[in-house]
Amino acid sequence: MEKRTIAITDTTWRDSHQSLLATRMRIEDMLPIAEKMDAVGFYSMEVWGGATFDTCMRFLNEDPWERLAKIRQALKKTKLQMLLRGQNLVGYQHYADDVVEEFVKKAVAHGMDIFRIFDALNDVRNLAKAMEVAKKEGAHVQAAISYTISPVHDLDYYLNLVGQYRDAGADSLCIKDMAGILKPYAAYELVKEIKKNYDLPVQMHTHYTSGMAAMMYLKAVEAGAEIMDTAISSMALGTSQPATEAMVATLADTPYDTGLNLKLLAEIADYFKEVREKYQDYDVFKAGIDTNVLLYQVPGGMLSNFISQLQQQNALHKLPEVLAEVPRVREDLGYPPLVTPTSQIVGTQAVLNVLTGKRYQRVTNQVKNYLRGLYGATPVPVNEDLRREIIGDEPPITCRPADNLEPQLEKARQEIGPYLQKEEDILSYAIFPQVAKTFLEERYAGKCGVDLNLAKENEAKLGGKVYPI
Repeated sequence: MEKRTIAITDTTWRDSHQSLLATRMRIEDMLPIAEKMDAVGFYSMEVWGGATFDTCMRFLNEDPWERLAKIRQALKKTKLQMLLRGQNLVGYQHYADDVVEEFVKKAVAHGMDIFRIFDALNDVRNLAKAMEVAKKEGAHVQAAISYTISPVHDLDYYLNLVGQYRDAGADSLCIKDMAGILKPYAAYELVKEIKKNYDLPVQMHTHYTSGMAAMMYLKAVEAGAEIMDTAISSMALGTSQPATEAMVATLADTPYDTGLNLKLLAEIADYFKEVREKYQDYDVFKAGIDTNVLLYQVPGGMLSNFISQLQQQNALHKLPEVLAEVPRVREDLGYPPLVTPTSQIVGTQAVLNVLTGKRYQRVTNQVKNYLRGLYGATPVPVNEDLRREIIGDEPPITCRPADNLEPQLEKARQEIGPYLQKEEDILSYAIFPQVAKTFLEERYAGKCGVDLNLAKENEAKLGGKVYPI
C-alpha cells in the first residue's frame, strides 16, 4: 500500500458554525485560539465565504473585509480558504463580471490563498470568470462538484464535468457533498475513476447529517483522495463535518497518517466547547442524525428553513408532505443539486405547492427566473409543459447568464458614495445593497457621533443631508 499523507482542511471558522450556529460566531471568539490552530499543520483553514459575508453585516455588525484582514494577520502559517458561489460570489444571484473580478482581486489582496468555486447547477460557464481571475491573481483555484443523486447524475456525468473543470484551469477538485448523501462505496468508485482519468488533487467535503460521512471519507482516501474537510470535535457532527480528531486517530499509524497532534487538537476542542455555549440560541444540532436526507436529499439548512416557514403558517404538521414534494419539484426543474440558491428555489416552491393545495398555483419569481435560464443550464431540460404554463412562449436564454448583465460597480459607487470609507465597501453594497447600506450608514453614524435615526428624521423634514458627508 502506497504511503500518502492525508491533508486536512479545518472548517470550524466557516462551514462548521454556518451549519450548526446559523453562522453567528464572532471574530472575537476566533482570534484567541488562532495561534494554536495555526500551529496544528492544517492544509488550509476555511475562514470566509458562504454565508459569513452576509451574516457579518446583517447580524454581527462586523465588516467582512476587516474580518478577513484580522484572520490573515492572526494565521501566519496556514493557508486561508474560502467558498465562492461562482458568479453568485457570496450572494444569492448572479453579479456582473466587473463585480466578480474586483471581488476576487480584493479577496486575494486581503490574503485569500485558495478559492473553492462552485455553481449550484454545475454550469461551468458560471465558474469561468471567478476561476480565470483567481488564477491570474496567483491564487489556488479549486473547482467544486455539487454532488447530487438523480437519473442523470451518474459516473459519466461527473467525469465529464471534471474534464470541463480541468480545461477551465482548475488546480484541484472538490467533491462537495452538501447534503451528506454520498455513500462510501459510491465515493470510492467516483474518486477511483477521477484519479484514473485526471491528474488533479481531490478534496472531499461532506456533512455528517446522514451518519455516513466518516465512512465515506475513509473509502475516498483508499481510492486516492488527498484532502478532507473536518471540524474540531466540539463543532463537528450533526449538520457539520466529521470530527478532526476522529479522522486523525483513524488514519494514525497507517500509510495515510495525517501527522497531526491529537493533544493540541484536544486543547482547541476544549476552547470551542466553551465558545459554543455562548451561541445556544442558534444551536440547531439537536437530533444528531437525520436520515430524511437519504430519502429527500434535503440538506440540514434547508430542513430548518422548512420548519421555520411552516411554523409561521401554523402548518408544521405538513412537513412530511413538503419533504415528499421536494423530489417532485426537483424533477420538474431538471434535477438541480440542492445547494444555495437552488435549495431555496426548490424548497420555497415545494412549501407553496403544499400550503396552497394546488401545485404551482403560486410561483415564486425565483422559479420564473430559473425557468427563463437566468441561473444557468439545468442538468436536463425542465418540464416543458410546466415551463409554458409559468412563462408562456418566452424563450429561455441559452447564453451564459452574466453575459446579459451590465457593469454594476460604478452605479454602486454612486449610490453608496457618501458612506464609502474604502473601495471594498462598494463591493459589499453591490452584492448586498440593502444589508450593506444599513451597515455602512450605522458605521458612518457611529464614527461621526451622529444619531442616525434623528438625522434621518431631520433629513426627511428638511429635504437634505443634515450631517456631514
